[in-house]
Amino acid sequence: MFKKILLLALALALVVMPFASARAELQVNVTSGIQEPMPVAITTFHSTMPNQQEMATEMPKIITANLERTGLFRPLNPSSFIQSPASIAADGVRFAEWRASNAQALVTGTVTTSADGRTRVEFRLWDVYGQAQLSGMAYTTTPQNWRRIAHIISDEIYKRITGENGYFDTRIVYISESGPSTARVKRLAIMDQDGANHHYLTDGSYLVLTPRFSPNNQVITYMAYYKKKPRVYLYDIDSGRQEVLGDFPGMTFAPRFAPDGSKVIMSMAQNGNTDIYTMDLRSRQPRRLTDNSAIDTSPSYAPDGSKIAFESDRGGTQQIYVMGADGSNPQRITFGEGRYGNPVWSPRGDLIAFTKMAGGKFYIGVIRPDGKGERLISTAYHVEGPSWSPNGRVLTYFKETPSSTGRSAKVYTVDLTGYNERVLRTPQDGSDPAWSPVNP
Repeated sequence: MFKKILLLALALALVVMPFASARAELQVNVTSGIQEPMPVAITTFHSTMPNQQEMATEMPKIITANLERTGLFRPLNPSSFIQSPASIAADGVRFAEWRASNAQALVTGTVTTSADGRTRVEFRLWDVYGQAQLSGMAYTTTPQNWRRIAHIISDEIYKRITGENGYFDTRIVYISESGPSTARVKRLAIMDQDGANHHYLTDGSYLVLTPRFSPNNQVITYMAYYKKKPRVYLYDIDSGRQEVLGDFPGMTFAPRFAPDGSKVIMSMAQNGNTDIYTMDLRSRQPRRLTDNSAIDTSPSYAPDGSKIAFESDRGGTQQIYVMGADGSNPQRITFGEGRYGNPVWSPRGDLIAFTKMAGGKFYIGVIRPDGKGERLISTAYHVEGPSWSPNGRVLTYFKETPSSTGRSAKVYTVDLTGYNERVLRTPQDGSDPAWSPVNP
């Protein structure tokens, strides 16, 4: 079923329609803190075909939910709308009526059937006060792919108003957890960024940890204990094929792809030392990057591949370091109170996310690669595992709290301001989330 969904996605065709110039006033600043969300009206899409009514109704709901979760938009209640979708399709937008609804932006759309029998979805984004179209696009696809079209439309709206790329047409892979703390069952699971299309990738017969996407969005690397032996695996989402990255004499963990997807970087414990290695995916030859008596782990490449952030206790406590991609010139960048770990480089290259442990609490924070500008944006009894959205504006991670079964783990998201933290609903407990690139 999941493979079929992926194949349907490949059938998506995109046509860009002309749009008017945007007024400078209609924009949202994604880098500021608390601000008043932009009021936006999102209408039901117009359709005259009975078999398309569900799609015309449900797609705007997905768009509404996507934009509302960002904290940057305030979708208006449809009961306040004066003009109907049929009237918009027949007569055009009556801007005065939308101003009366206090909308600054308006989203309209239609669903029709093209000559070849496929479904055609058109949407338009309007500046209500400027009385101008900001964006307009048409998508021709199969009816089963309507949810993805809603995400792509959400991305276009977000980009047109904020100036930043969207992140709605993405997926999250994570560890689904169930059972008591003494016998925890952990399965690899994947879902859309809003929790839809949930799918288990492993059956829970063996322990899995730390999944990460490849740059091409089709392969996941993760650590697993199979027959009580820790190994790093590659998992092809399309085929379901799994393969061992390599057999190593010691423990291997914390795998992550290089930005170009040509190799995997990870930690290996050998002869009492834990160091960072890379493995070329063609030759399957490992290369050692660090060599000392300290524990060096959790490596993460900069988006241009030139540097690596990692955690190490070589200075006496667990801290974050940055070194060249060849292992040269390691420099410590964290000097605050407490211990730092799980560094993850932003796709924008401007920040490194981390987990901090200080004063009996856990924190998720960000810091610049030069060690300046540290900010803590979430805290909990136990919070860990940050992962970036592909536009570098939102983080996902997991929180653990005590429960009747020992503990409960939930996946969260928060934007860089720290003012819009939300739980991501999953069928069971969840941990170790990793955000995918935008779907191809």
